[in-house]
Amino acid sequence: MSDFDPSRRQFLGHLGLAGVGALGASSLLSACASSASSPADKASGAITVQSNLSSPQAKGAMEKLIESFNKQGKGRATLNTIAAETYRTQLPTYLTSANPPDLYTWYAGSVANDYASKGLLLDVSDVWRQLTDYPASLRTLSTDATGKQVFVPMTNYWWGFFYRKSNFAKWGVQEPKTWAEFVALCQTLQGKGISPIGIGLGDTPWVASAWFDYLNIRINGAPFHRELLAGKQRFDDPKVKAVFARWREVLPYFDPKGKAYPFQEATTALLAGKTGMFLIGTFFADATSTDAFDDLDFFRFPIIDPAVPVAEEAPTDGFFASTRTANPTGVKAMLTYLASVEAQEAYIANSSGIVLPAHPKAKAADVPLVAKGKAMLDSAQELTQFFNRDSSDALQPTADTALTKFLDKPDQIDAILREWQAGAEKVFKS
Repeated sequence: MSDFDPSRRQFLGHLGLAGVGALGASSLLSACASSASSPADKASGAITVQSNLSSPQAKGAMEKLIESFNKQGKGRATLNTIAAETYRTQLPTYLTSANPPDLYTWYAGSVANDYASKGLLLDVSDVWRQLTDYPASLRTLSTDATGKQVFVPMTNYWWGFFYRKSNFAKWGVQEPKTWAEFVALCQTLQGKGISPIGIGLGDTPWVASAWFDYLNIRINGAPFHRELLAGKQRFDDPKVKAVFARWREVLPYFDPKGKAYPFQEATTALLAGKTGMFLIGTFFADATSTDAFDDLDFFRFPIIDPAVPVAEEAPTDGFFASTRTANPTGVKAMLTYLASVEAQEAYIANSSGIVLPAHPKAKAADVPLVAKGKAMLDSAQELTQFFNRDSSDALQPTADTALTKFLDKPDQIDAILREWQAGAEKVFKS
């Protein structure tokens, strides 16, 4: 979920639930609500919605959704909005507190399943029985290991190499489609004195996981990638080492300053023409000026092995509920509303950013960039979420450590992968 206002052509500020493809990190936003339902809310039967959609546009859009739901007479809801990084670190506390909020913005897939396995998420299978327009893929993504639906999706978005069209035209270069073309593009840009590839690791080291995800699904395929992240394959496997061998081919083309600042500053460098392109999710709009929208474009991560089915990262965002809610009927009514065409189109219309509605009949923003992103995802043979979403929030720090070490000392990859495997084993055993 992000924030996009097509009437104003804005491309900014949505570091909320979709705003962080991986973890939702932003030190720019401040927490502005309590972590649990108030006694007054509980007594009145009000549903407390805990939200990390904290940019002004996203927060405003969520407030309008709450207002619309409350007018329907099917229940009453209140909104708590929390800064994204604070929310991520506090989510386990919210769910296990003595007086937990009822409903939460967060992620589908393995992350939701992990909380469900601890008995923390409400079974919303009866909500899904009404969502007959939704595809089987989203139902599966919303289902836990026991076969219960525990999540309701609202939006998804995509990752790609973003760039300024005017800069590519000025430099006389075009979008690459293959890895060889990508390397050639990097060489051309570097020859013009431009750092070809931006990356912002600063206090957002998870951005590097997109490189690992894409190289792995391009070389070894999405099924192997999912098995690896589920602990069914090893990080010190030769197949994983092959990922880093390919990655090492383009390390000389990364912005040397990119390891020192976060993705927001990497976005600024891209817009200023100091870097040529940036592998990032659409949430990078946080650091994008309003006048840059029409000049932005993207291309898919280049194909490496044509024999490997094409997969794309398409993180899905939405809601799950506490199993300890005192008002499951009201919560399910709210989830049914949030899954509707009406709610999802209203969210997109009242916010700013570039996301796609989860409901197949809901209309996305009518702009070329969004249409191109949707077409890319529709053409993919496989969809993945993101490293932590396909594994767990607990495994993400092991990736952050391994990948930043690799970028600093690529010649130590054997030791790095052994350490990564050891760290992953501790997570899987816990």
